[in-house]
Amino acid sequence: MAIAKAAVKQMPFLWEGTDKNGKKIKGEMIAPGEAFVRQTLRRQGISVAKISKQGLFARTRKITEKDIALFTRQLATMLKAGVPLLQAFDISARSHANPSLQRLLGDIKADVETGSSMSTAFGKHPQYFDGLFCNLVNAGEQAGILDTVLDRLATYKEKILAIKGKIKSAMFYPITVLVVAFIITAGIMIFVIPSFKDLYAQSGQGLPALTAMVLAVSDVFVAWWYVIFAVFAGAAYGFSYALSHSPAFRARMDIWVLKVPVFGPLIEKAAVSRWARTFSSMFAAGVPMVEALGSVAGAAGNYVFQEATLKVKSQVTTGTSLATAMQSTGVFPNMLIQMVAIGEESGSLDTMLTKVADYFEREVDDAVAGISSLLEPFIMVILGTLIGTIVIAMYLPIFKMGSAI
Repeated sequence: MAIAKAAVKQMPFLWEGTDKNGKKIKGEMIAPGEAFVRQTLRRQGISVAKISKQGLFARTRKITEKDIALFTRQLATMLKAGVPLLQAFDISARSHANPSLQRLLGDIKADVETGSSMSTAFGKHPQYFDGLFCNLVNAGEQAGILDTVLDRLATYKEKILAIKGKIKSAMFYPITVLVVAFIITAGIMIFVIPSFKDLYAQSGQGLPALTAMVLAVSDVFVAWWYVIFAVFAGAAYGFSYALSHSPAFRARMDIWVLKVPVFGPLIEKAAVSRWARTFSSMFAAGVPMVEALGSVAGAAGNYVFQEATLKVKSQVTTGTSLATAMQSTGVFPNMLIQMVAIGEESGSLDTMLTKVADYFEREVDDAVAGISSLLEPFIMVILGTLIGTIVIAMYLPIFKMGSAI
């Protein structure tokens, strides 16, 4: 009987209806049939207006970090306001237009309803709720301060998302400009330069070295443009794939990126800010230091800081002070070490770490602004030199013909 039940095919359904207040709502549900969807929605107090089965290959929206951060903030706010936990999950699910997130919250709510702890329910979905999230929720449940811990988690996730956004904005501009420059240059080489080549071939005159070089490059683009674009696209895909699937490659990139001029210091400041913010959130929630360091290492976001944190954890386990262990790695900035030492002595480590995180977040803001102002003229010089060289190369023979006349 159990085997037959497990074999029932689950299908995605889209539904529309009205809630108890008469508000129109809609969503998505995975179920064995339309009757099951209708019955489930009625139990939730929803008056069903329409149910339709999704296509086999229907697109589903991905659950993003921003979705999880928003859900955490909503849940923390509702628990602080005294809303019952299960009702808070219902409200959060209905307030999101993303069906994937609705299903996720429905699954978590079902686990909690059957007696599972929240940390265990969240832990069943590690792709959305990492060890740090689950550890903090578990600490909040144990201490009876779940609303406070969720509030700290929401603040932490919002700060981390802001830092990531700033790093991406700093990287996005130069990469986009260079890609557009390559496409424009390739277009000139393929469609514009060949017409000059025909003109010069009819004249029968010798060509300057610069012009001959540009024409040779144009010939390569015309003959092999599909190979060139395929190589660039393949290289971009290969790099992205290796970065997400190869820990060894990612580790090498994390080490290398910290040494890159201009961007290296920016990445380092962002990593320090994230490290301090994560550690502060864990420690403030009452998580033991050694256990907190294990979670901080996984959330560091950079291989260099991850390995350094694991070394610190190993030394702290043997009785070494946190500040001394951090200094021995040679990775952490002196300011962070000094603030940690003061925090250890005064018993206010979480406060000191929060101040360090705030300081380095401001440093990241200043660095992003500085990089943007620095890169704009630099990129303009590169583009001007590239286009100028092509223009000069094409008109040099014309100038030569004019001087001969």
